[in-house]
Amino acid sequence: MNTKNKYILYASIGLPAIIIGFFVGVYANEKYGVSSMGTDLNNTSLATSDQFSAFWEAWKTLDNKSVYAASTTPQDKVYGAIKGLASSYGDPYTVFFPPDESKMFQEDISGNFEGVGMEIGIKDHQLVVVTPLKNSPAYKAGVKAGDIILKIDNKETSDLAVDQAVKLIRGKANTVVKITFLKKDSSKPIEISITRAIIDIPTLETDTKPGGIFVIRLFSFSNNSANLFRNALRQFVMSGDHKLILDLRGNPGGYLDAAWDMASWFLPSGNVVVTEDFGKNQSPNIFRSKGYDVFSGTNLHMIILADDGSASASEILAGALQEHNIAKLVGTKTFGKGSVQELVSITPDTSLKVTIARWLTPQGHNLSHDGLEPDYKVEISDKDAEAKIDPQMEKAIQLLNQ
Repeated sequence: MNTKNKYILYASIGLPAIIIGFFVGVYANEKYGVSSMGTDLNNTSLATSDQFSAFWEAWKTLDNKSVYAASTTPQDKVYGAIKGLASSYGDPYTVFFPPDESKMFQEDISGNFEGVGMEIGIKDHQLVVVTPLKNSPAYKAGVKAGDIILKIDNKETSDLAVDQAVKLIRGKANTVVKITFLKKDSSKPIEISITRAIIDIPTLETDTKPGGIFVIRLFSFSNNSANLFRNALRQFVMSGDHKLILDLRGNPGGYLDAAWDMASWFLPSGNVVVTEDFGKNQSPNIFRSKGYDVFSGTNLHMIILADDGSASASEILAGALQEHNIAKLVGTKTFGKGSVQELVSITPDTSLKVTIARWLTPQGHNLSHDGLEPDYKVEISDKDAEAKIDPQMEKAIQLLNQ
């Protein structure tokens, strides 16, 4: 199976423009008396004419009564209707992108954009920070994983989808956005003004620690991170060390292929890395190790650092290596982003991001439910952060040097 374009938002393009065709067809039938809508009338999942009459009644009422009617085009209404259709499924990650938002999303995947540099998501029905990117404006402003976003400028976030919030936060470099956060262990909101910048998403860096410990810090699963990871492993092997720390803290994910490839360096051929569970829609896809397994028979000792900013592809890699007893997890519970999205091209300049499956660890753990529990739970307090003390790294070093 070709997984070249599987982003953890699972981006692959190519389904037909059924939704646009449906809306345009119905509108033509209603307004101009066209007899055929160009859709399968025997499809019981489509609304009946009686059910759809409320839509047209609302359309006409808004046209006749809304003070904004003159500034709203038929195309705006169609895009708004599709957004409403997507939101009716009750999934915060299923979103329709009109042209501007579709372009913005493609820029996100490409690896650089203008904004404040933080990944956000929905957790417990609240808009939260998954992680700030290292050295980004958000990172420098003190934004942390788990911070709840209450307002963006003057807009409350209680009814905002993730992608609507992203659109408000993003903007031209050197402009300012005011975001109101509720910090962990605080009952008092705080407003922070953050100056936007051009964000280059970091990928990987290496380091060494006393006792012959090699550290790989992975910031994202981008389209080139698998090659960078392979080169880092080559450095590790050539160093002659056998103690490895893989730091996935604050890593929000990225391409499935990258996580799959990385896991394969540690697992024999055939071992399950992750399962893509489609529920009743179709049989699951099982991603098995490609069998690089270069550390088989060696004295490898490995720790993975993870926290509540580790999500998606980070959880896939960490879960596979934890459950196959390759590595122990140190840190705090991971974010719990285990859903699979497919980016579907609806028209040449619009797209629909649809949740189509869930990620399951080799032992069948649904990552969306709980995230991953560490083998050694270690918190970093505000006092530790101010003093630039890293008790999670210290614990990993201690374990490897025992």
